[in-house]
Amino acid sequence: MKVAELQFLNRDHVFMFRGQSSDYRTTKHNSMLKASIFRNDGNRVPGNTALERRFKTLQKAEDLLIERYASEKFNGFERVRRHRVIRWAILQHYEVCPTPLLDVTSSLRIAASFATDGNDSEEAYIFAFGVPNISGAVTASSEAGLQIIRLSSACPPDAVRPHIQEGYLLGEYPEISDVRQKNHYGIWEMDFGRRLIAKFRFNPKSFWSSENYPPAKTG
Repeated sequence: MKVAELQFLNRDHVFMFRGQSSDYRTTKHNSMLKASIFRNDGNRVPGNTALERRFKTLQKAEDLLIERYASEKFNGFERVRRHRVIRWAILQHYEVCPTPLLDVTSSLRIAASFATDGNDSEEAYIFAFGVPNISGAVTASSEAGLQIIRLSSACPPDAVRPHIQEGYLLGEYPEISDVRQKNHYGIWEMDFGRRLIAKFRFNPKSFWSSENYPPAKTG
């Protein structure tokens, strides 16, 4: 009901959700929601030396992905070869290495399932983001400074999990592809927390109903 009311009040945005077992905060106590390549455990931010290593690993993974797609003759090879953000989406989804993208979903139930999976505490969190209208596999908005990648269109047909999980990825636009470009941005500009519409805290032990509203499988 809360999400339905918020969506009605924010009719110019599409809602995306992310579930987490913890709410990491900045030094100003705002929720910090960074892409995997720009974060460490908790609220620590990696330095340039660590980031340089991560971007080199990412580039190597991209090259290997292109080789694998070519050798296995997967559908969509041309898209993978031409579009860096598609390569990032596949690497992020299969947890090969950190990327400049953030995992989200259009499903409130999937987000809640990720927040509670393996969570033995009495707190879990769902974050609701407002994004521009989505069109096609990759939506790029220069006005919002945001890219939205639909995983079901980016991943090969053999991958069924993106369809089940209604998965999407958020990334900055233009893409932040190396440390030099990253240094042109403030720390707060690479934090998707600034795009939050709402944040919900709930108790995972009492949230689900085994019969009427069970959690979805996240594996």
